[in-house]
Amino acid sequence: MRQFTTREAGVSKAPFDSLNLALHVGDDSKDVMRNRSLVDAPSLAFMNQVHGSTIVVVDSLSSIEPTADAMVTQQKNLALAVLVADCIPLLMWDRAETTVAAVHVGRRGLVHLIALSTLTLMKEMGATDICAEIGPAICGACYEVGQDVFDEVVQNRSSAASKTLRGTLALNLPRALETALVDQGVEVIQSNVCTVENEKYFSYRRDSVTGRQAGLIWLT
Repeated sequence: MRQFTTREAGVSKAPFDSLNLALHVGDDSKDVMRNRSLVDAPSLAFMNQVHGSTIVVVDSLSSIEPTADAMVTQQKNLALAVLVADCIPLLMWDRAETTVAAVHVGRRGLVHLIALSTLTLMKEMGATDICAEIGPAICGACYEVGQDVFDEVVQNRSSAASKTLRGTLALNLPRALETALVDQGVEVIQSNVCTVENEKYFSYRRDSVTGRQAGLIWLT
């Protein structure tokens, strides 16, 4: 099972209104925990995301969140959560329903190839026919960047090259990620929802101080 939450139907106050699921953004922790309890999913496993390349295999729920940007599990009824507010929430699973993964992919994650490293780990764990879903994230017309950031990403992933509506340099991370996964034989579902343009979602680029929605995936 998998789902992507929105910012709606929670208890947090502005500017975290209302279904903020992140404890690290300045929201009231009691409100965050209440929001987490409102999510229609089994036990939630979260990460301390740092835009790195660490992947952890989760065998059971822990009160200590691992410092990582990808989680993989083969345990049933344990929902892996990736928190985002413009970065890509990537969910991956094998058709045999033995292995699932939740991956946090920003521009650094794209450059660090964390999605492909997670894919490799899933295969080492026995997954063979893997699918992926790219959830709501900032689009190629909204993610304006400077020349140095543009060059850093595009030299590694040329399909990330984009422009804003004004013609300035931008990055299309969802397209680049989809291209990388398809090249590895992965079937990809693309949401095509931009978190900046759609106010149902939290967006750091749009609002700066804001909450986080989640991509969730679990085995039943």
